[in-house]
Amino acid sequence: MSHAAKEFKPAHVAVLTVSDTRNLETDTSGQYYVDNLIEAGHKVVDRAIVIDDIYKIRAIVSKWIADENVQVIISTGGTGFTARDYTPEALMPLFDKEIEGFGELFRAISYQEIGTSTVQSRALGGFANKTVILATPGSTNACRTAWTKIIKEQLDSRHRPCNFMPHVKVIAEEA
Repeated sequence: MSHAAKEFKPAHVAVLTVSDTRNLETDTSGQYYVDNLIEAGHKVVDRAIVIDDIYKIRAIVSKWIADENVQVIISTGGTGFTARDYTPEALMPLFDKEIEGFGELFRAISYQEIGTSTVQSRALGGFANKTVILATPGSTNACRTAWTKIIKEQLDSRHRPCNFMPHVKVIAEEA
């Protein structure tokens, strides 16, 4: 978990909350990501809240995948087993490559915190058009786990031995 002397490069991130009940005032999970991304030095370039509908989720994420200013998409919510949880079904067809290890690692870490209940998490990650897409559960505690134990390091261009940043699209101002 060491950092080489390489320069930090902020990621350009869009944050999506998938919820039938949240709004900007009550979205503690999306706000958690926004606050921590900014604190870490990243740029939050967009934020949205969408109801848990496969096609509405895909529409927003597809727009961000095509946006040359979005390198990373982090979503919160819609990853469980209820009748209204469709985030994995919405995102998986968009992936060029799946990041299998993201969901696996999230559940392994989460097991230490919530035990076998972690089997109900369908957290997942993938790449599409050189954009990292990470889907996490909707609870703020789950977002904290994902951020502090996985995402924060993987978005840090100095993190060794590897991180997501060499694999994302280059922002025009950085080219």
